[in-house]
Amino acid sequence: MYMTCRKTNGSAKRLTYRTQLLSMLINAYQQIRERTVQLCLPLQTEDYVVQPVVDVSPPKWHLGHSTWFFEAFILKPYLKNYQEFDPDYNYIFNSYYENAGAHVMRTDRGNLSRPTVQEVYHYRQHVDEAMRSVLQHNLSHEVEELVGLGLNHEQQHQELLLTDIKYILGHNPLFPAYKKTVSATDKIADDSWITIPKGIYEIGFKGNGFCFDNELAPHNVWLSEFAIQKSLVTNKEYIEFINDGGYENFRFWHTDGWDWVKGTHHKSPLYWHHIDGKWLKYELSGGLISVVPEDILCHINFYEASAFAAWKGFRLPTEFEWEIAAEQLDWGTRWEWTNSAYLPYPGYTRAEGAIGEYNGKFMVNQMVLRGASLATPSGHSRISYRNFFHPHLQWQFTGIRLAK
Repeated sequence: MYMTCRKTNGSAKRLTYRTQLLSMLINAYQQIRERTVQLCLPLQTEDYVVQPVVDVSPPKWHLGHSTWFFEAFILKPYLKNYQEFDPDYNYIFNSYYENAGAHVMRTDRGNLSRPTVQEVYHYRQHVDEAMRSVLQHNLSHEVEELVGLGLNHEQQHQELLLTDIKYILGHNPLFPAYKKTVSATDKIADDSWITIPKGIYEIGFKGNGFCFDNELAPHNVWLSEFAIQKSLVTNKEYIEFINDGGYENFRFWHTDGWDWVKGTHHKSPLYWHHIDGKWLKYELSGGLISVVPEDILCHINFYEASAFAAWKGFRLPTEFEWEIAAEQLDWGTRWEWTNSAYLPYPGYTRAEGAIGEYNGKFMVNQMVLRGASLATPSGHSRISYRNFFHPHLQWQFTGIRLAK
């Protein structure tokens, strides 16, 4: 009787715990999916279809692609008798998953006048209704993991969505504001330094909860003693770099960076405009406004970050240095460039099929960013999170932290 009772209680506890997890997953699905829609509410219909450059995807495409992810990887394989919304959508909204079939070229996303914005919202509703059916049943561990991946994938696209919206509106000649309540609240800069002693440190994701495969597995690295600045670089500091001829002096730049300067003729961060002797910049919250010298610098690429650090007589931290120092830093307002190439950790293996294309295929010609930004959904990032972009890109919410 005692053993039977224990087994019964244990099963009941496991069932209760499982029910709680399922409830949390359902709530997370509803909240994350709704947030994507909320981000698009300030837009006009015409804003949904613009693609100024190849790196920027139209908001309508983000809405469709984040929905396609759930349809392609969960509903079609695991929900019996699921009716696909439109067979053409696999071609339209597949981004780069070769295992999932052919897809529209990235440069052509802005040419998709059809399906309409309304039809894409109907697509989201169709998939959400089917996903509710999936979530209300006893999920296998495999499906549960795919739902978690899909939600984190959508949060990544929420960040990209806001980033792309800023590029679209920031390159509109009228500089229209996106939403008056969106503003960057930067803290007072602290230019003091933190010293980290030399030693062997463990890098990578540890503990419970979600992480991407590129954060695995924990491993040891040797770090020499280094110092890292508590605060990120301000606009005032970067203006000093500009005024001192930073964009005219090749000695501060990597060869590729100097080629970028000469080829693009850039002389300032993205969205900055020098008008009548004053620096102005485009912001989502107010359109074209004055650059506030004390605010944290934003929208610079790896080449610019490295050149500025060299001009100051310092350098960028490696991603391992950043991770070890992060608990003592105030991070989360800007993605921070590191001096580390995006490469696999020891023992990294790709998953089978299309999911294996998620991170591993990009481990070439990109640099690692650490932290998060004002565009990152709350709770999405963590100390071990590894973002990555090509070194010439400015359009992400990026900043500079110095090391020595």
